Order: sequence, then C-alpha cells, then structure tokens
Amino acid sequence: MFLGSFRITPRLLNYTAVRGFKVFTPALFKIGDTIPTGLKGIYESSPGNDVDIGKEVTNGKFIIVGVPAAFSPACSSAHVPGFINLLDDFKAKGISQVLITCVNDPFVTKAWASQLNCPPDLRILADTQGEFAKAAGKLFDSKKIFGNERSSRYALIVKDGKVLNQFLEPDKIGLKFSTAETVLSAL
Repeated sequence: MFLGSFRITPRLLNYTAVRGFKVFTPALFKIGDTIPTGLKGIYESSPGNDVDIGKEVTNGKFIIVGVPAAFSPACSSAHVPGFINLLDDFKAKGISQVLITCVNDPFVTKAWASQLNCPPDLRILADTQGEFAKAAGKLFDSKKIFGNERSSRYALIVKDGKVLNQFLEPDKIGLKFSTAETVLSAL
C-alpha cells in the first residue's frame, strides 16, 4: 500500500473510520516488534549527546515511558516520580534502566531530571522533533495545551530490543494504565 510517496505496509497502520471516512493511522509498537534504531533528534542533557533508543535497549530488559511534557503537573508530581520511587523494585525484577521520553529540548529535560533528582538508571531523553513518539504512533496534536505536537502517555516493557508489553492511556494524557505500579505488577 502507498500513502503519498511513502510505501507503508498494512502492519504499520491501524484502520479506523472517522466521520464516515476511512483513515489509516500509525500503530503503536506491537508486542514482539523491535524498537527501531537510527531515529534522529533524541538527546540526553545536551544536543551533543545523541541517544539511539533502539541501540540502547538491544541487550537487557528496559522500561520506556512516553510522557507529554517535562514539568507538567501529572508528569512531575506522579508519573515520573512513581518510576523513581520504584526503581529498586524494577531492578529487582531485572530491569536495567527506565528511559523517559518527551517532546522537549535537551536543556529542558536536563533541568527536569535535575529537579526530580533522577538516579543514573532512570534517564530522561529529549525527543526534540517527536521522532520516537511518531515511530511509536503516539505523537498527537496538543497545540492548545503545549503549543506543538507531543507524545501520548504510555509505557513499554522491552527485552533485547523487542516489545514484551505495553500500557496505553486511551485519552493520551491521563494517568491510569501506565503508572509505575501497573507496569511493575506486570513484570
């Protein structure tokens, strides 16, 4: 199947009907999918520190968490602190690292990580252009709230680069299904 000038395989798309029109939207990583490598514009702490999430999660067990925005109330008071507080429990279950991604610049994510006093095994990554969120099918238009497109809230359990489980917030920004407690209970 072709959309525009890009070849898209049906596995990469969800089919939905919107107001009587047939619409194809990118699908979130499916269980068993490999986290893609080579995505650009993902940094830790500075634009000089490129991070390839796909390569980072190749060996071992990881949690990848998508959040809408650094310093936003739910992200700063509950979602990320939940993963910080339970990090030892995650490590006891074999998790190597927790990677938090958000569509922000690396200066903002560095300040946010500092304010949250993130331990070394919980890394906050700036997905500056939303490339990882887009690859996950979780980039959404949030211009009214955040001024641009942002990542929906979700969590993934990844082992050796492959998705084992996913936890999605149906309204994109709520905090019910992707909490640290929920993810931990699934390990």
